[in-house]
Amino acid sequence: MSRKQKGFSLIELLIVVAIILIIAAIAIPNLLRAKIAANEASAIGSMRTINTSEISYSSNYPSLGFSVSLANLGGAAVACATPAGVSSASACLIDDTLANATAAGSAKSGYYFTYVTVAPASGTMVSAYTISGTPGNPGTTGQSYFFADQLGVIRKGDTGPASLSSSPI
Repeated sequence: MSRKQKGFSLIELLIVVAIILIIAAIAIPNLLRAKIAANEASAIGSMRTINTSEISYSSNYPSLGFSVSLANLGGAAVACATPAGVSSASACLIDDTLANATAAGSAKSGYYFTYVTVAPASGTMVSAYTISGTPGNPGTTGQSYFFADQLGVIRKGDTGPASLSSSPI
């Protein structure tokens, strides 16, 4: 008398689970590399946005030159909704996520940005700045470091923080 088997045997289920684990082991590293590449592309875009916003800022406020901080380029959405809310302290040229993506704030797409101006003498305009993009968690959120200044050339460092001597991208 033969008995009809219904369902799967334990061996068959283990084989299916093993195949799924092998596929996951192949796919997950590629997914992480894709996320790092996306974060780095976002960081480069953010650097371009900051450079463009600095040009607009210096055109709108010629007596001030460039902004004193990234926060000056941003602005609360409520304030930016009306022309009266726009000022040199809140220019509404970049979103608040980017304006606050400093080491003390929260990262934007896994990167922090450090904005430094040439220390102006009292009452003079800011004539130069540098911006550095640093991965929040190197190797996980990004591998490359970025640098730009008032000239607008974005530079990349692969092994550590980028500087004026790093290769342009």
